[in-house]
Amino acid sequence: MIYFPILGAIALAGGTVFEREMLKKKGMNVKKYQTLEFLAIVLVMLPLLYFFWKINLQAFELKNVLIFAAVIITSIIANLFTFYSMKGEKVSNLEPAKMLEPLFTILLAIIFSFFVQGLYENNAKVIIPALIAGLALIVSYVKREHLQLNKYFLAAIVGSFFFALELIISRLILDLYSPVAFYFLRCAGILILSYIIFRPKLSNVENKIKLKMLLIGAIWVVYRVATYYGYLKIGIISTTLILMLGPIFIYLFARIFLKEKINTRNIIASVIILACVLYASFA
Repeated sequence: MIYFPILGAIALAGGTVFEREMLKKKGMNVKKYQTLEFLAIVLVMLPLLYFFWKINLQAFELKNVLIFAAVIITSIIANLFTFYSMKGEKVSNLEPAKMLEPLFTILLAIIFSFFVQGLYENNAKVIIPALIAGLALIVSYVKREHLQLNKYFLAAIVGSFFFALELIISRLILDLYSPVAFYFLRCAGILILSYIIFRPKLSNVENKIKLKMLLIGAIWVVYRVATYYGYLKIGIISTTLILMLGPIFIYLFARIFLKEKINTRNIIASVIILACVLYASFA
């Protein structure tokens, strides 16, 4: 089952690079981009619903409906802050802030494990390698200029926290859905609220951009569905640890497609992360 998170890590890298490219296009603001991306995701997922639709009747209980609403709200906040940061700053400069997400996820999962039994891991053989990998990842990306904490960097930190919080909250009700159904309903909710709140003009979007948005939508479907399957099969912390391979792919893709450099610290961190993943997977 570790192949699901590995696939998710590759999709995370590709989606991040393509998002940056699209957000830099002339006339593409954050609100318009958010609406377009979630429209693309919903369209991509429509054919999958025939094969993977599943919702337990417990999902319609008031408590679970409120949890789902919290998932949508935290998702909207996370995406807005993340898109804002990516619109104004390079991917490589934001990575230290974005790399806080897996660390936030692990720490929140540990906290939630004391209040909710059975859903969140508290196995030291997984938690310790995950924390080591997370810290190695952050240290490898931090540079002196990042300590200035400009508004884009701060926005990326806020986005990372809310993405982590969203994923932790999602686990509370994920068993009531298939991963495909859960992600579709989540994204449909974000799309509807984003359109109502922002009222973006979508009529003047070029066909070339529409096709690229569908590609990005498909990539995020792979990432999130793989992540949810990982949560259900091997647990949140184990999945998050494996997803830390994503930044390795991000730097490779950024080097290939965006011509950004890879330094020695990133290579060392990659080796540490890989070692931690292997240890937690086979120990």
